[in-house]
Amino acid sequence: MSNKERPTRRAALLGDRPGSYAIARHVRMSPMKVRRVVDLVRGLPVTDALNVLKFAPQAASEPVYKVVASATANAESTEGLRAEELFVSQAFVDEGMTLRRIRPRAKGSASRILKRASHITVVVEPKSEMGA
Repeated sequence: MSNKERPTRRAALLGDRPGSYAIARHVRMSPMKVRRVVDLVRGLPVTDALNVLKFAPQAASEPVYKVVASATANAESTEGLRAEELFVSQAFVDEGMTLRRIRPRAKGSASRILKRASHITVVVEPKSEMGA
């Protein structure tokens, strides 16, 4: 597939709709643990999502908070949208690079330890687009 046939990331995530997105790559947390936090904020208004993340006890809430705040700032600066109008339309976590480490075990054997990383993507759109 040539480069001209592939849609841009913005076109794939938003299409023609107004809004913005942010991606955090290589976050050193397991995708399964980060997905628990991302599921809390999907579909919420941005102000509510930031409040939920601020007080969530999970360690993954900090990088997710940063991505939601970044997507909001991107929408304010590039699209001229206000934070009060935005909601989290899409939020998903993909698996990043896995570091393989070795733990020595009994009788000279070894076990493999997988240190996983995540890619966090958050898309924010105006609430008027929610019904459409």
